[in-house]
Amino acid sequence: MSHRVIFFLILGIDAFILLFQTSSLSISHAESMILYGDLSFLQLIIRTSIYFFGSNDFALRLPMIIFHLLSATLLYKISKRYLPNRKNRLWLLLVFVLLPGVISSAIIVESAGLVIFGLLFFVYVYENFSRKYIYLILSIYVLIGGEFVYLFLALSIFSIYTKQRTFFIFNMFAFFTSLLLYGVDTTGLPQGHFLDTIAVYTAIFTPIIFIYIFYILYRRYLTKQIDILWFIASVAFVFSLLLSFRQRIELEDFAPYLILALPLAAQTFYHSYRVRLKMFRTKYRVAFVISLVLLVLNSLVVFFNKEIYVFIDKPKNHFAYNMHVAKELANELKSRGIECIDTDYKMASRLKFYGVTNCNTYILTEKNLKYQNRESVTISYKNRAVYKAIVTKVNTN
Repeated sequence: MSHRVIFFLILGIDAFILLFQTSSLSISHAESMILYGDLSFLQLIIRTSIYFFGSNDFALRLPMIIFHLLSATLLYKISKRYLPNRKNRLWLLLVFVLLPGVISSAIIVESAGLVIFGLLFFVYVYENFSRKYIYLILSIYVLIGGEFVYLFLALSIFSIYTKQRTFFIFNMFAFFTSLLLYGVDTTGLPQGHFLDTIAVYTAIFTPIIFIYIFYILYRRYLTKQIDILWFIASVAFVFSLLLSFRQRIELEDFAPYLILALPLAAQTFYHSYRVRLKMFRTKYRVAFVISLVLLVLNSLVVFFNKEIYVFIDKPKNHFAYNMHVAKELANELKSRGIECIDTDYKMASRLKFYGVTNCNTYILTEKNLKYQNRESVTISYKNRAVYKAIVTKVNTN
């Protein structure tokens, strides 16, 4: 089977699974805030999709899936410089699409998917096109949002290292402009979130891959094998760790930068594997197989997450609970002829997407799952009740 066929097969299966998953998820409160909140570049993209495809989960998540597929393609192209062998690039592509953090960014409406694409697109243009296109792209990134502020900081330090004076001045200007427009939250007292940050990074990349990426960044620093990918990944990573000493940080702002270290990690791993005799390559094969198995298991947990409710005492402790219930609840309310209702603001913003607006005619009050009332609204997955509420009609007479 040709490498091109395998490439499209990986992306094709990936796209099919992600599109299938859209039917099992509901819009979360955070996603509704992006859709109905302050104007942003991501909001414009999502609203454009909804304009053409209607107000449904497919239209909501389609742009993120497209960003993900484009990111995977860009990573494959960028990695050619580090992995000349196409077979190795396909393995890297497979690892990328299986990463838990990448899967979530591919289907959840948040800035992470956009930032991953933006970073990979910048690196691809930087390595293949003239400088005028680079300045144009970075100027656009300043206007898109504050998520790229760490890119400007990394490129400023990279410019000092490579002695590019004009590029340094431009990126410092972009950095301070981004800070002025969007700011960076550095308030708060030391609260010991460093270990929490490491734990989340571990969950996003899986333990073995995260530890190896950290090792590669440190090793390349010692051996001076540093390039633009190293600077972008390292600066954002170090900055996130420094901030974590003072406050709890939003890792979706930083984790996308560490994705750029994947080609570096793959290159070092393959080189270390190749230079050893066959009898000494076993531990590398074992490490890779274990990593791949963990990635597959993590992916299965994400894709079949509703089955986990059977094993959880408190449904709200489910990692994806915030992306469940709302769609089924809206359908149940509509089946009862209820098109508008008064409820808590988080659920109200979610129901709005499914056509149940806010009014004072009915009141929806969430109840304990043990609450017994035949008139209550109950949402269940796999025969396990996960949400229960009572609907009360308000007497306006």
